[in-house]
Amino acid sequence: QEQLVESGGGLVQPGGSLRLSCTGSPYIFRQYEMAWHRQAPGKQRELIATITSGGTTDYGESMKGRFTISRDNQKTTMYLEMNDLKPEDTAVYYCNAKFEIPSSTSEFWGQGTQVTVSS
Repeated sequence: QEQLVESGGGLVQPGGSLRLSCTGSPYIFRQYEMAWHRQAPGKQRELIATITSGGTTDYGESMKGRFTISRDNQKTTMYLEMNDLKPEDTAVYYCNAKFEIPSSTSEFWGQGTQVTVSS
């Protein structure tokens, strides 16, 4: 069973920045599309951004501008740079890896890392 491990969460003041990391196996980073999602209390999990194994990125509509996704396949690590954080960014942030073929989907989730934006 593959594992994804997030780190970098914590308490930050409004306007501050954080960088989240997600590590996994070389198997995952060779071929899986990866993503960051978040889930705030009482809300559904929402997509922040995706990044293919080749580095092509896409962002949720409301996530453009303050969030930057990247990955280093050699270090088997994915990142999420978050700037100008707001209280409404408070959530558990999850790392996701997905590989789809016409007949099946392989998907893994990390355990999540808490980000709290508060003064």
